[in-house]
Amino acid sequence: MRRRLLLSTLGVAAVAVLALGLPLLVVTVRLIDDASRNDLLREVQTVAAYVEDRLGTNDLQAARLGRLVPAGHRVRVDLPDGRVLIAGPDLDTPYTASAPVRDGGEVSVARPAGEVRSRQLRAGLAIGLAAVASIALAAVIAVFSARRLAVPLLAVADRAARLGAGDFRPSAARHGIEELDRVSDVLDTSARAIAAVLRRERDLASDVSHQLRTRLTALRMRLEEIALSEDAAVRTEAEAALEQTERLAGVIDELLAQARQARAEGAAEVDIGREVALVVAEREPTIRRLGREVVVDAAPGLVALASAGRLNQAVGVLVDNALEHGAGTVTVSARRSAQHVLVEVTDEGRGVAPELAPRLFERGVSGADGGTGIGLALARALVEADGGRLELRQPRPPIFVAFVPLAGSL
Repeated sequence: MRRRLLLSTLGVAAVAVLALGLPLLVVTVRLIDDASRNDLLREVQTVAAYVEDRLGTNDLQAARLGRLVPAGHRVRVDLPDGRVLIAGPDLDTPYTASAPVRDGGEVSVARPAGEVRSRQLRAGLAIGLAAVASIALAAVIAVFSARRLAVPLLAVADRAARLGAGDFRPSAARHGIEELDRVSDVLDTSARAIAAVLRRERDLASDVSHQLRTRLTALRMRLEEIALSEDAAVRTEAEAALEQTERLAGVIDELLAQARQARAEGAAEVDIGREVALVVAEREPTIRRLGREVVVDAAPGLVALASAGRLNQAVGVLVDNALEHGAGTVTVSARRSAQHVLVEVTDEGRGVAPELAPRLFERGVSGADGGTGIGLALARALVEADGGRLELRQPRPPIFVAFVPLAGSL
């Protein structure tokens, strides 16, 4: 895009320079030519007046005539009595002007054509340099404009890519370009809408799973009671029903596993240490403003299977909560377990009230005054979307743990 914009701007500048520069060059050449001829006419008139004043006397001399015109010009005077007075050098293809004098004489003055051509050439060079400078200025403006447009476009494209990767955080960045800012607003609106749809989908799946399992458990208990009957036929039917119930429970587990796998299809191998460091680096201005300290303790070589955007957002929610609602040093650590990478976020604050801990990840539940109760619910949904889980391991001091599947564990 930068190249196309640069070429188009240069093309427009070149057309404008040609459309204006060529006529200007032609007019300038003609003006210099006309000015030179007018100068010659003035010189001719000066010499003619001098000659007429001295006709009939012996005061007309060629040397005096030469002093009436600039050096290098040639004067010729044809007197009425047939005499010819010449002053100045012989010239090849000169510019010439003449005028009659009283009683049938004539005065002519010539100047070197090279003088006129030299002035025309200098004027042409000046116009050419101005044209080159105009094109160079257009190139600078084109580069600046291309950069001013390309950088915001790349930022918007990156925002769209992160949205596709599952990063639903709104972006406050705007670029001062109405159309691009409109696209950014639409992307933020879409991100919120998609996040809400995914939350509703996950909540529905969770509710359906819970309800089905509860009903199946009650049915299994009832069938087990019936299977204790003394009637052999009843026991046989009860055992068959129990077998079908177990199969149905297996089908439910398989469907839920497939749903989790489908949600995690966008996952890829992610360097946990790099992502955690990136999360903290993005919050450096906030950390400095609050006068807090964030310590990163991530074991090297931890590679998990997740979406970088979703993981970044989920860990970011935990760090933001620790900075906003916690106290002291915030520690973000990462270590490996059997099948997961454990990302822990803790601080030295007062933590979570025990009565609130079981409901902390529910939407609308917040442990701080003025909290929206959205962040932790969204963070858990994002981690679960990659096949992991998010838990509050310890309420005081608070320790949040994200279990992210190890690469190759699924």
